[in-house]
Amino acid sequence: MEEGRNKLDRATELQERAKTFAIGIICAFTAPPKSDEARVIGRQFLRSGTAVAANYRAACRARSKAEFISKMGVVVEEADETEFWLKLLVETKLVPAVSIAPLRNECAELLKIFSSSLATAKTNR
Repeated sequence: MEEGRNKLDRATELQERAKTFAIGIICAFTAPPKSDEARVIGRQFLRSGTAVAANYRAACRARSKAEFISKMGVVVEEADETEFWLKLLVETKLVPAVSIAPLRNECAELLKIFSSSLATAKTNR
């Protein structure tokens, strides 16, 4: 991110990135076959993947540092869970790895960003 940008600009940019990720998750939800196992896993990654954006938005509106840390903990958990479900879809061959590779990469990057933010917030409390 550019130097000179304030926290609000960076948070807004990350909110938009998380929302774009959620949209990608929703679009990917239609990719798996319509088998029972694919539906179950699909619902799980749909729920956790969209929760990343919603919970990050809530974290940005936290009223205290403690509330921010708590909400960011949820964001990290949801991103990690999403990464797990996406990996499971590929490893069980329910979807081809190439079809969700960009989504998996973005999930991994967001998880790193949110984990780092959480660690910083904990250090600075």
